[in-house]
Amino acid sequence: MDFLNALVALSNFVLVPAIAYGSQLALGALGVTLIYGILRFSNFAHGDTMAFGAMITVLVTWWMQSIGISFGPLPTALLALPFGILGTMLLVLFTDRVVYKFYREQKAKPVILVIVSMGVMFIMNGLVRFVIGPGDQRFADGERFIISARDFKTMTGLKEGLAIKTTQGITVVVAIICVIALFWFLNRTRTGKSMRAYSDNEDLALLSGINPERVVMYTWLIVAALAATAGVLYGLDKSFKPFVYFQLLLPIFASAIVGGLGNPLGAIAGGFVIAFSEVTITYAWKKVAKYMLPESLEPSGLAQLLSTDYKFAVSFVILLIVLLFKPTGLFKGKAV
Repeated sequence: MDFLNALVALSNFVLVPAIAYGSQLALGALGVTLIYGILRFSNFAHGDTMAFGAMITVLVTWWMQSIGISFGPLPTALLALPFGILGTMLLVLFTDRVVYKFYREQKAKPVILVIVSMGVMFIMNGLVRFVIGPGDQRFADGERFIISARDFKTMTGLKEGLAIKTTQGITVVVAIICVIALFWFLNRTRTGKSMRAYSDNEDLALLSGINPERVVMYTWLIVAALAATAGVLYGLDKSFKPFVYFQLLLPIFASAIVGGLGNPLGAIAGGFVIAFSEVTITYAWKKVAKYMLPESLEPSGLAQLLSTDYKFAVSFVILLIVLLFKPTGLFKGKAV
């Protein structure tokens, strides 16, 4: 019985949150890895692109709630998400046309594009905070839990209760749908194949008659859809605060690099590696230890390796280790 209680406590505080967080990071890292693989630069504005998509969705959600539109037990934000994706698509296409296209035509070095993307990042960051404000914005509605801790205890008779939030369930389902759709698109459609060809060998792709501007446009559109979706899922699960997306850039880049930059499969694996590392290292293991260990060996403190304040430091350390010992990442992406 104690083992089951320990397992439920572990699922409640480590496994379920880490799977949801890993799904959010994986979607973010997919966007970063597509830009790196196809446009050949690290886009530091990605976190704020996610924030922009989430902001549009939050504003449309509030409008829908004000006129009485809801999605039943599901968050209204899911109905507003297409507007968020559309807004983000327009933003990235505008940014590419006004900013990145000039440097692409000049055949600028990737490091120049990285610096330019930092400028874009600060502008986007300021824009989002100016429009919606710097504070926490809550926009989740509908049923809060798929299963609540109280119901779980009643059903099983265990001391520990397992609570699965609706937003966590939605995150995992939406992430799976996005990943399947992306891989189908890249492997089965003509445009997807031309994107992969352009990523593998730009000169050969151009000789084959592939239109580079079309490839660039489709890449930005896919990245915008992934960024807006990841931003909204993260905002629903935690809460929407513009500056947090700026901080999320570190774990997202760590996920992309750990998996192998330019490798979509690696981005997904990297997202879960980073999420599980962050959650397990910052979790207080006292509760699980109480069930698993005899009384004499029970820890007196929280049995926490690191405070949750330092969770982003975990992704930074993992990033450093990967860059030092395996720069191509787990799935043999492009070396950084």
